[in-house]
Amino acid sequence: MRKTIKFISIALILLLLVAGCSGNTSKTKADNDSMSDNQAQQNNEGKVDNNENEQEKDEEENSYVDPKEKIDLSLKPNEAGQIMVLMYHNIGKEEAEWVRTPENFKKDLKTLYEKGYRPISLEDFVNNNINVEAGLTPVVLTFDDGNQNNFNIIEKDGEKIVDPDCVVGILEEFSREHPDFPLKATFFVFGSNPFRQPELVEYKLNYLVEKGFDIGNHTLEHNDMSKINDANKIQKVIGEQAAFLESYVSGYKVNTYALSYGARPKDKSLYSYLQKGEYEGKSYENIAVLNVGWDPSVSPIDKAFDPYSIHRVRASETKVDGVGMYDWLAVMDKNPDRRYISDGNPDIVTVPKKLEEKVDKDKLGDKELYIYEE
Repeated sequence: MRKTIKFISIALILLLLVAGCSGNTSKTKADNDSMSDNQAQQNNEGKVDNNENEQEKDEEENSYVDPKEKIDLSLKPNEAGQIMVLMYHNIGKEEAEWVRTPENFKKDLKTLYEKGYRPISLEDFVNNNINVEAGLTPVVLTFDDGNQNNFNIIEKDGEKIVDPDCVVGILEEFSREHPDFPLKATFFVFGSNPFRQPELVEYKLNYLVEKGFDIGNHTLEHNDMSKINDANKIQKVIGEQAAFLESYVSGYKVNTYALSYGARPKDKSLYSYLQKGEYEGKSYENIAVLNVGWDPSVSPIDKAFDPYSIHRVRASETKVDGVGMYDWLAVMDKNPDRRYISDGNPDIVTVPKKLEEKVDKDKLGDKELYIYEE
């Protein structure tokens, strides 16, 4: 009897163990099935995301348009063409060789505008950072000597007012009337009293820079370099002037220089000091040296371009002997293939096939060259 009871007890225990294992197995299977479903869903979602990404990528590739295809070749862009760097001096009541009346200066600006010329900075010109609307032509405005008629301040009721008949006043008014004619010009000044209002030197220099104009070097005493044959003296008259100007405008570098009288040292071995040097521990380095003018400059990507001998055009109608601004405007009108015409894209240099040989590819920097058949 005891043996029978013992046998039945063992049988019951075994039965319970089998049932428990079977239950756990079922639960594990259910859990695994659930995990498999979740994994499958995640895989499917991943596939959908990947498909969407691939589709978006395909759409982007299909929608890409080569920037060169957007260039309007009917405008005959020619970024190997010539650019006028205009040379002004004074604004005054009577027209003369080195003087434009306010009325004639305003006429100059209107003529340039209507003929499709737009100002760029001298620095952008030298560095080939030219950003002008397609079909238009860049022009560089420069003013030598820094006389008061270039920038005159009138005091009225304790307020500083720019004289509307000085260069700055005329440029500001014209730009207000023509917003696509930017305030870009370089004023080359000499001596310790630029613009001839000594109490306003700091105010004026900072005003110009804040407005987008540039200040250039015209030496300490309007020095004639053909009469200086000493490296130390050259560095003094350029370096001291640069340091003086920079002391008034925080962080600004004077890095362009216009030759007084257009003169260079007789000793060519001294030419390098026109570009860079040092005076009393302060260094200077010019990215451009400008001559007295007679003709337009070649393009900054032209093989013949020399930033240390930039040609200028005299902005005058008196004693210009056929090579003044209006003479060259007429030449460009009659010979449009000589004129720089922008393609409208500052990252691409567009040149007609016939002028390809003029291009110095080392001067392109990171810009793309686009040669086209007319």
